[in-house]
Amino acid sequence: QVQLVESGGGLVQAGDSLRLSCAASTRTFSSYAMAWFRQTPGKEREFVAAISWSPQNTFYADSVKGRFTVSRDNAKNTVSLQMKSLKPEDTAVYYCAAKTSWYSVYRDDYDYWGQGTQVTVSS
Repeated sequence: QVQLVESGGGLVQAGDSLRLSCAASTRTFSSYAMAWFRQTPGKEREFVAAISWSPQNTFYADSVKGRFTVSRDNAKNTVSLQMKSLKPEDTAVYYCAAKTSWYSVYRDDYDYWGQGTQVTVSS
């Protein structure tokens, strides 16, 4: 069982930056691929970014590519999402997710989820 706890959400203005963090409670964190998803009311939870157990392998949704950066610290059991040039359309609840083996862009492939953290970007 892996418990994930997100933090760092908040209210910012368009163009601002924000950094989300996710802490994982597992002794085998380095064996998990990690991802960030986001969801707005009435919409499906959508893929944002993912990182493999090896920090060199990352993947981003087109909507955030060049603005968001996902990273991980296996020694601290954390994964982060650095968000820059935020837009109002980035407003959502952001979720951290974990799965074994390789990362995926599909929500249903992930076994563990955090409770989410709200990000609101005002125009």
